[in-house]
Amino acid sequence: MQYTSLIRAANPASTDIWALANSPILWLCALGVFAVIFIQTILYVRAAKQAAPGIEMPMREVKESFRAGAVASIGPSLAVVIVAISLLALFGTPAVLVRIGLIGSAATETASAGIAATSMGAELGAASYTQQVFAVAFLAMSLSGGMWMLSTLIMTPLLKRGSATLAKRNPAVMALIPTAALIGAFSMLAVAETAKTPTHLIVVLISAATMGLCLFASHLLKARWLKEWALGIAIIVALICAFLIHTAS
Repeated sequence: MQYTSLIRAANPASTDIWALANSPILWLCALGVFAVIFIQTILYVRAAKQAAPGIEMPMREVKESFRAGAVASIGPSLAVVIVAISLLALFGTPAVLVRIGLIGSAATETASAGIAATSMGAELGAASYTQQVFAVAFLAMSLSGGMWMLSTLIMTPLLKRGSATLAKRNPAVMALIPTAALIGAFSMLAVAETAKTPTHLIVVLISAATMGLCLFASHLLKARWLKEWALGIAIIVALICAFLIHTAS
């Protein structure tokens, strides 16, 4: 019944993309994606608790790690929500939920959708944005995100073998590589932002200072909770400062 109603609503030349974008089939796909994420979360939490005794990690530290991760995810989640809201007018709620629920990059996938639309002589959100263009653009986004997942699926076991071999030969190096990789990756992201505008540079400096102050206060006051909240506080302060600077200018 849902498939039949979807076929009736489909008209490649129509600019009424909402007949497809809000179809029950896409809503089911979105719910399926979040169901998988929910199940994965439960499995990962259980696996972490089971592995903790093997590395002599107290359950108290495990719970603190979960709490710190949840707090640290607030800032990035706000960024995802903002991007999702901006994409709702182009792709509809189900399609956006499917995309933000899976591994990938919103900027990359939106660029893929834009290229797909351009190849058909259309533009996202313009008068030429028909149901046919929407279908092709959404397929391009899905393929882009799918390749992220496929690469992760293939590369993770290979990298795991390499890390296990390196850990046996030189455990000290293996302990440093993940930390160095994270510092390098996030440093490059920060440096790339500072070169855009003076506002970006100011916001990066403010967020770094806020993070440093939170960590210093946590050490000085012996407040472990402040260390857990440091990243979230830094991101929120940076967002507020960015808004104030942008509004003032």
